Amino acid sequence: MKRAWRIGFMRRCLNVSIAERAQPSNLIKLIRRYAAEIPPKDDSQPGFVDIASLFSEYKDAAARTEFRNSVSELKDEILGHGEDADRIGQVLEEKGVDLLRRYANGCAVIELLAQLKHFPRSAMEVFSWRRNQSTPMTADEYSKGISLAGKLRYVDLAFELFEEAKNKQLNGVCLYNSLMSTYMYNGLATKCQALFRDLKMDSACAPSIITYNVLISVFGRLVLTDHMEATFSEIANLNLLPTLRTYKVLIAGYVTAWMWDKMEKAYELLKAGDLIPDVSIHLLMLRGYAISGRLEKMEAFFDMVRDEISYKKFPLMRAMICAYSRSCDRRRVEKISELLRLLPGDEYRPWLNVLLIRLYAQEALLEEMEDSIDEALRHRTCVTTVKVMRCIVSCYFRRNAVDRLAEFVRRAEVAGWKSCRSLYHCEMVMYAAEMRLEEMELVVVDMGRMNMPLSKKSLWILYSAYETSGERSKVDKVAGMMWKQGYTTFPLPPCN
Repeated sequence: MKRAWRIGFMRRCLNVSIAERAQPSNLIKLIRRYAAEIPPKDDSQPGFVDIASLFSEYKDAAARTEFRNSVSELKDEILGHGEDADRIGQVLEEKGVDLLRRYANGCAVIELLAQLKHFPRSAMEVFSWRRNQSTPMTADEYSKGISLAGKLRYVDLAFELFEEAKNKQLNGVCLYNSLMSTYMYNGLATKCQALFRDLKMDSACAPSIITYNVLISVFGRLVLTDHMEATFSEIANLNLLPTLRTYKVLIAGYVTAWMWDKMEKAYELLKAGDLIPDVSIHLLMLRGYAISGRLEKMEAFFDMVRDEISYKKFPLMRAMICAYSRSCDRRRVEKISELLRLLPGDEYRPWLNVLLIRLYAQEALLEEMEDSIDEALRHRTCVTTVKVMRCIVSCYFRRNAVDRLAEFVRRAEVAGWKSCRSLYHCEMVMYAAEMRLEEMELVVVDMGRMNMPLSKKSLWILYSAYETSGERSKVDKVAGMMWKQGYTTFPLPPCN
């Protein structure tokens, strides 16, 4: 069948008009050599080769479907036993041996491990069983095992498998790629680069585009953008064709380094080529624009992937919420509410909770702010920044809710939140405005209990409150305290 397909391909090539050249290329010479062996074709009758190729493709597709179904049945039976090594081994002895015998090139094990990629421990049991079989393993099988060990963070096992494959004279860049990926995944950048140097010295194989993708990813994670760009240039010098993965790790490196202009240039370079950006690339760009706060472009990319995005991309949605919270968008609360509805309620993030408290405080949304405060207290989240506490106080002040502010201050003290004079000064001002001087004086007592001595601003609030209410004796007392502490610029009341 392969011979028939090749003849059909060559005959189709002959039907194309090719201009004569003084020095024919190797491809044209090859076509002419095969064409000399082919009898002329009667165009009035359908070619046997064309018809045979249809049956061949159908047969191959049916065989692939049957193969995958057989492996899938074995996978389901393995998963039915969880991570029980003995039961998994028993199933493999009963059904895996026959499958291994039918596909001696290792494709059965590779397909089974691929279908078990979301169950790495079960997959490792399968690989361990395969490793103990008498049938020799292929380089691709070892490559899968190395990747699996790396995913489980068994770095020593991954290196052991690599050495075992090399000792069996199995050569292939896939072995290097898998071990480099293992080192990258486990944060061993130095070992990854050392292995790359070993690969370049290996005469049996040469680095592939996958190798350089791993290397770019390593440099991107380390924010070594100059090394990353040099590696990308080397790809062009070697005439290797970049893949979508190449651009993905390149853009991810720029996002990590907060180099937004270069991120955009890499995306434009991708679009200018023959490759079409996929959803993962668009999600990276969306993340970059969210972190950089470029809302218009962020929303444009979100609209681009809205129908295709998996709503399990919760970290990305949180990044968008951060972008809106830092912006001056008038509809930011509405847009954040839409994103919050997509987040699962059982995944609590303290930083997001505090972010929402500050957002609602800035917008003077008292009810929403207090709901977020209640949630933070339930989860024992502690606010440790003065900036957030001042935002909360300003919300109570703008809404003229002194009693609710007093309740919040008491709860914050018990929960160990950051204490600052602004909390108590705001209480004093609001009590003074309502002529509730006794409660204002209790706030002064609370400040002493929190080891906060009265400042010039504290005394000024007391002075103004007593002067407004006509408490002349208390005005003189506060003025004396000011003089005693050295605040000589304090305005004294006029003498009668």
